This record gives sequence, C-alpha cells and structure tokens, in this order.
Amino acid sequence: MKKEIEIVCPPGQQDDQSVLTALASTAANIPQKRITGVQVLKRSIDARGRKVVYRMQVRIYADEPYTHEVFSVDYKDVKDAKPVLIVGAGPAGIFAALQCIERGLKPIVLERGKDVKQRRRDLANINKQGLVNPESNYCFGEGGAGTYSDGKLYTRSTKRGDVNAVLKTFVAHGATEDILVDARPHIGTNKLPQIITAMRESILNAGGEFIFDCKVTALLVDFGKIQGVQLANGEKLNGDAVILATGHSARDVFEVLHKQNILIEAKPFALGVRIEHPQEIIDRAQYHCEYRGPDLPPSYYNLVEQVNDRGVFSFCMCPGGIIAPCATDADEIVVNGWSPSKRNNPFANSGTVVQINMEDVKGDMADPFRMLNFQQEIERLAFKAGGGNLVAPAQRMVDFVESRVSVNLPENSYLPGCRSTDLKEVLPNWIHERLRKALPAFGRKMKGYYTNEALLVGVESRTSSPVKIPRDRETYQHPQIAGLFPCGEGAGYAGGIISAAIDGINCADAALKYVGMQ
Repeated sequence: MKKEIEIVCPPGQQDDQSVLTALASTAANIPQKRITGVQVLKRSIDARGRKVVYRMQVRIYADEPYTHEVFSVDYKDVKDAKPVLIVGAGPAGIFAALQCIERGLKPIVLERGKDVKQRRRDLANINKQGLVNPESNYCFGEGGAGTYSDGKLYTRSTKRGDVNAVLKTFVAHGATEDILVDARPHIGTNKLPQIITAMRESILNAGGEFIFDCKVTALLVDFGKIQGVQLANGEKLNGDAVILATGHSARDVFEVLHKQNILIEAKPFALGVRIEHPQEIIDRAQYHCEYRGPDLPPSYYNLVEQVNDRGVFSFCMCPGGIIAPCATDADEIVVNGWSPSKRNNPFANSGTVVQINMEDVKGDMADPFRMLNFQQEIERLAFKAGGGNLVAPAQRMVDFVESRVSVNLPENSYLPGCRSTDLKEVLPNWIHERLRKALPAFGRKMKGYYTNEALLVGVESRTSSPVKIPRDRETYQHPQIAGLFPCGEGAGYAGGIISAAIDGINCADAALKYVGMQ
C-alpha cells in the first residue's frame, strides 16, 4: 500500500528516517511495524507561526517493499548520427545536447569560452586584479552564467516542460537528491563545476562533441535554410540544424545576426542594484528569533512593490552568498550573486531591480539595439563611478533613500572592492526614485530590512536579455531561416537554469522534427 500525506517536522530532524516514520505513522494512523519506508516528495520551511517547522509531503510504503530510486544515465551512441550544431554550453545548450542524444542526433557543442576548470583562472583574475577576459568570465564558458553564479533551481516555468526530469538529470550527474524535494532547490557554485563536467563526459561518451575557445562569427545560410556556422578562425562547420543558445550577454552574436539581416528585436528587461545585508538580519526577520541556530538554513526573502506603475522586485536572492563581478568587457561594472552549497557566508544578497518598458528608453523604437545600448551605457557609468579595476559604486541603504553619500561603507563580500558614491550618478532618475520609494516599503513588510547596515552595489543589469531573437511558437524556428532555433535566455525565452534547460530540451525536440523532414 502507498499513501501520500503531509507531516510537520521539527528543524534538524527532517533527514532522520526514524523520526519521519514515527510522524507518518501517527498522521496516517498506520502502525510503524507495517511501514517499510517513507519517501519525501516535497519539503518547505514554514516560518509563519511562533515555531519554525518543516512541512513535508511524503509517500508512505506499508506492507510492501520500499526500493529507493537510483538515478543514472545510459545514453545511446550517436557518433555517426545526423549532426546538430549547438552554439553555447550554458544550461540551454547542455540540455539541448543531452536531449539530442536521447532523440538519436549527434550534438556538436561550440563554446566561445573555456571549460569549467580553466575558467577558474580567469575568474581569479577578475576578483583579484580587476582584469576581464572578454571570452572567459562569469558569463562565458562551460556551464554558462549559472555555473559560477549559484545554481539556484527555483522556477515558475512548470508549464513549459518536465521540471522534475531536469532535476533528475542533475542528480544523475552528481547533485544531491535534496534538489528533488526542496521548495527552493539549490546546488551551489562549489559543486556545479563537477556536475557540468560529468554532463560533458556523458555527451562525449555518447559520441557527441565539445569544442571550446570556439567563437561563431557568422551563420551559413543558403536559400533561407541554415547550413552551418563560421568560426573566428575562418573554419566552417556544417550541421543539419543550429540551436543558438548563447546566453544573455553575448552582444556580439546579436551584431552578427543584424549584419546578416537576420531579424532581432529590442526587448524589455529590468535594472537596478544588488543589495547585501548581514545574513543574521534576514534570519531574525524571517525566523522571528534572535539566533537561527544550526538546525535551520540561512533564510531568504522575496519582495515586490508597485511604484509609479512599475514593478520593483528582488530576485536571484543568495542566502549566505557573495556578490560577484560579472562584466564581460573591461570598461563596465555588472554585479550578480552566488552562494556555495552550504550557504555559509556571513552575508545575504539579492538583485533589487525596476522593470523597464520599451517606452522608458529614448531612441528609435525600431532599433533592435535600443535597450542593449541603454544597458551598456549604465554599466559604463558604473565603471566610471567606481574609478576602475572593477571597483563598484556603492551606498548604504538609508543614505541612498535620504540622498546622501555614505561616509563609509560596511564590510561586504564584493572582492574587487566598493567605492562610496551617490548612485544617482549612475542610475537614471526614474529608476533611482522608484528604488528610493520601494526600499522603505520593503522595510515595512520585513522587519529589519530597511537599515544602514545594508549596502547597495551597482549595477544589477543582466537580469535578462535586452534583445529577443524571434521564433515560431510551433516549430521553434526563426521566421526567416529554416533550421535555426533561437534558444534560452539569450534569445529571450528563459529566465534561469531550469527554464533555460527546458527550452534547450524543447529546441532539441523541434530540431529532430526538422531534421527528419529534410
């Protein structure tokens, strides 16, 4: 017999099978001796009451054997199958490659950056010396932006595909099974590189190919049909289809498409700052206690406020995290956040941004680069305000709201360093004013949030792509070019690791249909 119920578990005991069995026995009115196993299906923290508890959806096995599911992969050999070129090795590209193998196609993954191991040297140069390699950084390289910026797997994209299948693929390649049950699953930047490497090995073992330091500079098109790509070294690669999964920061790819008269469009996005608090402030606010203790994880938050008909919201919240420099060129400042798997750093940070609509930005409405140029302008202003070497402009929260330059800045996690600045010099007035109004409102919603112990670091600008590469809803193909499949965040169809992975899977399925008709 199997039965699904909800149980409530005290913190610190959520992984103890004997405790779960006792709780399930009581809740289901089934004697413990009949229960052979308790499988946790979903788990979340409930901090609404005086006592913080775990609410757990579990499946009870009684009077029948309980067998723990084993997650593994066994991909078919596609070495001699029809090739599909996949441009970009982020989550969209990697999951597109794995799905191609599942469907009997040979993926050839082209990545402008380096593998995860080699990327570390370039990231060290960014953090320690303020030196940006435009081809290998926090955005470019194997695994994409997600590999070294946290690995948060929370998504609302549940209708686009099978989220659980994506999570199981991560588990099969080394992620903990916690991601299958946690309400806000998270892998951690320290663990993601090994998992991404394991995925690459699966692709290679099945006969797929990976080519690093491989920058695409043109698409090969003949009579409206894709034929392949041209690389920076002049080499041409042929493929029966091209999945373009280059990420939200590959600005040169948009320029390549535009020069070839391939349709692209400007797209709304959001821009603001990254806000960092001492983690203990967030814990006190969310858990309603002075000290979190060892049995609860660092807490997170999610805040939103409407200000003058625009959404101001937090996103990509990193408990126990670090603010990272994510510029892709030497003369810009871009910040993001990440956490290790244990989330054991002393700070919590979150992007806090204002939604930007098309009418907010001046310029030719038909210019596909209008929003991108605006994004780049703000990033360069931030670089100038910081004074160079990726030093970021920053301001204490209350000082920001009350329009005064901070006399000093609190200790923080941003390794290249921060410079006290009036962020009004960086942010457009209509963004600056909405943030000023939203932050005290956030403080009214969450006790302790509005404080001068919090630091605003500019700028959080790569929230999503400011350019969209259009595609047909049914075929996933570009409306002008048969066999070209715009994919993932860079094309405007995803907003995180899971949604990008699902979009990669969907594009691979669409590529199979196209290749089968050729």
